[in-house]
Amino acid sequence: MTADISTLDLEEAGAVLAAESARFASFGWMRGTSGNLSVVLSRDPLLLAVTASGHDKGELTAEDVVLVDAQGAAVNGGKPSAEAELHARVALLTGAGAVVHVHTVASVAMGRREPGGIVFKDVEMLKGVGQPAHDVEVTLPVITNSQDMKVLGDRLEAARDPRMPAVVVAGHGLYVWGDDPRQARHHTEVVEWLLELELSAPRDGR
Repeated sequence: MTADISTLDLEEAGAVLAAESARFASFGWMRGTSGNLSVVLSRDPLLLAVTASGHDKGELTAEDVVLVDAQGAAVNGGKPSAEAELHARVALLTGAGAVVHVHTVASVAMGRREPGGIVFKDVEMLKGVGQPAHDVEVTLPVITNSQDMKVLGDRLEAARDPRMPAVVVAGHGLYVWGDDPRQARHHTEVVEWLLELELSAPRDGR
């Protein structure tokens, strides 16, 4: 294939991403064909396996994945998600090994409620993203959406808080990352829990 990435490597990555997609879809976080996942297969050059565009994320197979480069362009055919370029940007910017993009109600609703960023403090679940449970405020950035992935990537880079492995894209959804697919999944579940908690609180109840 390329850069020592074999067809078997890509299929193994596809199997992992299919399983993760099925999990998120079962939660209602990837309805229809929405959302996308990626895993880094090579750092030099940067190559990622990204879920293919237009597929029901609850029904992916190991073959429903596309190899893309640092610009999010397909390396050996296939149609990756339109947001593959942003996945690559996050991997370059943060050193992440896997990126999750889900469309959750809580992320969109809280992005509208707190467009300047969503502040978390004194919540035990913060430990799930590597932060103290008490006496520290951690902000989940909210950035304005764009269909231009370069613009969106610039906004993410400018707004991100290194203590929070996630960002909300207003009116769109949630991007989360981790060292590998398992950690990215855990971070996603924790951040979504925090968002659901904030959404359930009175607007003046912080």
